[in-house]
Amino acid sequence: MTAAQAAMTLESPRVEDGAAIWRIARDSRVLDLNSSYSYLLWCRDFAATSLVARTADDGEPVAFVTGYLRPDRPGTLVVWQIAVDESHRGRGLAGVLLDALTARVAPDEVETTVTPDNTPSDRLFTAYATRHGLPLEREVLFDGGLFPETVEGDAAHQPEVLYRIGPFHSPGASL
Repeated sequence: MTAAQAAMTLESPRVEDGAAIWRIARDSRVLDLNSSYSYLLWCRDFAATSLVARTADDGEPVAFVTGYLRPDRPGTLVVWQIAVDESHRGRGLAGVLLDALTARVAPDEVETTVTPDNTPSDRLFTAYATRHGLPLEREVLFDGGLFPETVEGDAAHQPEVLYRIGPFHSPGASL
């Protein structure tokens, strides 16, 4: 763990963190931005499967990971979004959050979706699978044509590629 990582605390988000999480997602310029209301609900209803990283000096969130357990497969943790404030990027914080969340939830497998142009997320989840000795499968979950048409001039939505990591309880897997 780096000194920068050690200066952070990881904990469940509180409703009061919703605005900061929304801002971090907005400023990522990569994530699909949900309504500010949805981030408040996320902090209330999915706090047990989400984490924020706070600075030691002021306790403000500088990174987050949100997730949920699939209702039809409760051993599957779906990582919804993960983002780090620009001023804290490049320090391995996203990987630390992902490791901490999966250690806390102890799922059988992890799923997430990544668009083909999101190289940082591809690297994050590929490195996670490699670090833990887990198999990683990729397949298109939602073709871009399933998304509604965008405002004229906006690019069409890219496909969402499902990354399935696990199972965790296989030979060679480690948390």
